[in-house]
Parts: sequence; structure tokens; C-alpha cells
Amino acid sequence: MTAQRQVVLVVDDDPDLRTLVSTILESQGYSMLEAVDGLDALAILEGTTPDLVITDVDMPNMDGWTFVRTLRARPATALTPVIFLSVHDKSADRIMGYRLGADDYMPKPLQFDELKIRVRNVLRRARSSSDGLHAQGKTAGIHGSLAELGLCPLLLTLAMERKTGTVRLARGGQAARLAMRDGRVVRARFESEGMPSGVSCVHALLRWPDGEFHFASGSVEGPDEVQMSTDHLVMEATRMLDETGKRRG
Repeated sequence: MTAQRQVVLVVDDDPDLRTLVSTILESQGYSMLEAVDGLDALAILEGTTPDLVITDVDMPNMDGWTFVRTLRARPATALTPVIFLSVHDKSADRIMGYRLGADDYMPKPLQFDELKIRVRNVLRRARSSSDGLHAQGKTAGIHGSLAELGLCPLLLTLAMERKTGTVRLARGGQAARLAMRDGRVVRARFESEGMPSGVSCVHALLRWPDGEFHFASGSVEGPDEVQMSTDHLVMEATRMLDETGKRRG
């Protein structure tokens, strides 16, 4: 039996680049979908979930930043790996991409041999992370690296599975705890005094480029101090990060 081909969605307003990327990756055995901008891509995602998204940053109607924020806030595509393409190769743009949950970032003009390698590596890492997460999900605890999974996909996965328990995140000398009830973050606090809590705590944690996480199942008592869905929380926090990055740029 022939293995099912992995599906790659390429999103770019340059038709020549879309065609070239599609032709090259089809020759590597991938099945290709094409979209002209973020809005077009979201319409395609209503009917299918690709194994990988490759998206430009600068596009009309909906740019790559907004598109990926929306992608990450939807449970069906929260874990879909993303490679950003951009003519901007500044460190600030790369950081923004990784904060939004990108798995890789490639500057234009593209080196197509490098693209083949990066696509293969991103898909392999995504498969390993997904297998590990689902295998751990059968037990009471889930643990791993934020550099590999990312806080947004982690929270959205826990929301999709309606988990109840506590996520502890640690990086260097800092640590924080997120209490979740039925997949919703109800409390978010740093363990140190004088640090932000609630939505501001999640906002700060999304700035972490790496770190470790551990989720432990268990009852969560007390009031709901966040009072918004996980989808809304993630969208609001990433929007605030985006605005902060634009002001600093």
C-alpha cells in the first residue's frame, strides 16, 4: 500500500514563487495547496488540515503574522508546523515569528536545496513532538520543552482535550503556574512575588523562547480569575505581543 502523501500549504501573493515552491516540493513527494494571502488560506483550512504551512509575511488583505495568530488559536490547526518566508531578515522579525509559534524562518530569496532540507526537518520534528505528546497524554502528566512545542500550541491542545490540572513552566530562575479547568486557564501566576498575574502573566510567558513545562492532572479549586476562553486568551496575548513588537520596530 502506498503511503499517503503529506500535504503542504504555501501562502504567498507572488504567483511565480508559489508555483516554484510547489513544483520543487511536489518533486519531493509532497501534495501541494496554494493560497494568495492569509484570508485565502483560512478559507482553504475550513476544508482540510495540512501537515505543514509555508507562509510569506508581507501580503495584502491578511499578512502572515495575523494569519499564523489565527492558525494557532484554532484547535484544529494549533499544532500545524509553520515556516515563515520573508524579505525581512532582522532578528526582531525572526523573534516575532518564533513567538507566534513558527517552527522555522527563511529569508528571501530562497535557497531551494535548503528549503527541501528545512521542510523535511520541520515535518520530522513535528511528527516526533506530536507522537510524544499524545503518548504522554494517555497518562496523568505531560512534560517537555517549550522550544520544541511552544506555549500557544500546548495551551490549545490542553483546551481541545478539556484537561483539568496545573501547568508549571520554568526557565532559568523563573517559574510560573497555570491552573486549568476543563481546558480553560482560570489562574496564571509567577511563583515569585511582584510578578504579573492573569492575562499579563500569560503575556509574559509567551515571550519565553525556551524553557520546560510539566502538566499534572488534578482537581482545580477556587475562582476563575481569567474569565475568558483559552482561544481568546491566546489571541489577546499574541495580539499584544504583536503590537509591542511593532512599536519597538
